[in-house]
Amino acid sequence: MMLIDVKDMEAIAIGSAIYGTGGGGDPYIGKLLAQNAIRRHGPVKLVGLDELADDDLIVPVAMAGAPTVLLEKLADPQPLVAALRSLEAVLGRKAAAVMSIEVGGLNSTIPFCTASTLGLPLVDADTMGRAFPELQMTLATLAGLSASPLAMADEQGNALVVNAKDSHWSERFVRSIIMDMGGASYLAIHAMTVAQARRATVAGSISQARRTGQALFDARERHFDPIAELLRVTKGFALFRGKVLDVQRLVDGGFSRGQAQIQGLDGDTGQSLTLLFQNEFLLARRGDKVLCSTPDLIVLVDLETGEPITAEQTRYGLRVAVLGLPCVPAWRSAAALDLVGPRRFGYALDYRPVEQVMMDH
Repeated sequence: MMLIDVKDMEAIAIGSAIYGTGGGGDPYIGKLLAQNAIRRHGPVKLVGLDELADDDLIVPVAMAGAPTVLLEKLADPQPLVAALRSLEAVLGRKAAAVMSIEVGGLNSTIPFCTASTLGLPLVDADTMGRAFPELQMTLATLAGLSASPLAMADEQGNALVVNAKDSHWSERFVRSIIMDMGGASYLAIHAMTVAQARRATVAGSISQARRTGQALFDARERHFDPIAELLRVTKGFALFRGKVLDVQRLVDGGFSRGQAQIQGLDGDTGQSLTLLFQNEFLLARRGDKVLCSTPDLIVLVDLETGEPITAEQTRYGLRVAVLGLPCVPAWRSAAALDLVGPRRFGYALDYRPVEQVMMDH
């Protein structure tokens, strides 16, 4: 067990932005909300699965919607509590702990608000080991667990429960309702027992985000190369260095979709890289060669500071480094690639692990 205080949230937020792969919502907003909750209600107990009973109920809480909208609508932790209470009423039992649905961006930090406000522990795990844009794209789905029943709430006081036949239908219904809720919603979703969570989550992902963020802070303080330190702590690869030339994006069906063009600098001078995203960065392509693709993590950081840059923050003139991080092994099975591989997003190519691509580079 680890007590998470206001200072810890700084490292968790920046580490979560790394693993958010450009999506997951703005971690800065979630960090401020979590810090405010911790100041008011006290620190959060970050616990491992082995610190809970096998039949204890874990309920992940999250925000969903296009990151563009999440930036414009100030997040409010109260609807998360409303969604959790609605789901508990349907399940007929109380949550013993809450959890982040993804270790990425806003959805890594805002569950700390709920945990602190209600005095619940937060599980040191998530269902992705990164961020993905759709609700069914979780290890829980691969483990045969349904996302529903799930509860949704908004800042207007509306709350409802969705009970779909499987997680794919949950995604379809939720995405439609999100549009009626103004493009963003608060969820209590993928309720599971601790025993189920052992096969449906990435253990230790929140503390890993904290270590990654702290490594970046330490590198700056000691005047080390921040990007080199990020690659060390994440076991990642440097894909490209350049300047953002153009960004095209639109909000479509509750997602932020688009691409960014990056002109090479330093050793990549004379070349260009295209980043394709649907909330998260999903494909990094240099000319005809794909350097990294989902489910591996594509991370965009500031070339000088190592500060992570989300897809929504990407703009003309930024000098950036593009990193590729290996995903957790569970995402590399055939069933997992059917769920989150390149072809699932409409890219006509087969997945190759980033480390294999870099060996040929």
